[in-house]
Amino acid sequence: MRFILIIVLVVSMALTQTSLCYALEKQPKEDSRELQLQDMLVLQLLPYMHEKLAEIYSNVLTIAPDLYPYFVDIQHSERVNGFRGFDFLITLNATPTVGPHISVGEDIFTYQISLAGVKLKKIEHLRGPNMNDFPPNYKDLLK
Repeated sequence: MRFILIIVLVVSMALTQTSLCYALEKQPKEDSRELQLQDMLVLQLLPYMHEKLAEIYSNVLTIAPDLYPYFVDIQHSERVNGFRGFDFLITLNATPTVGPHISVGEDIFTYQISLAGVKLKKIEHLRGPNMNDFPPNYKDLLK
């Protein structure tokens, strides 16, 4: 009787046990024209973003954070003037880093790109550096 009870408990635990699931963002497996154009756009906007990040993080870091193209995601893009209008709003999510890719925050940039040039429309500073994320030999980068 005891043996049957143990087997029933083990089987019921196994059937009701949920598996661990880690949601990962779907990353492209191969190159495409769209991905190439997005990467080119990020490369063109990177200097503007880097300049603004240096300003934003100057009160919490002793050095300007780095921003790598693979830590920038295009969240949204739209034509302001409709079909074939050459005025765009681009929203990008950026994760600046220091040292060996230690994340120091998260920021969302919205740029307007038109014939007049590139203009920063809005920036949202979502989070700043977390002292616990820094190894002891990099804590001197925090103010």
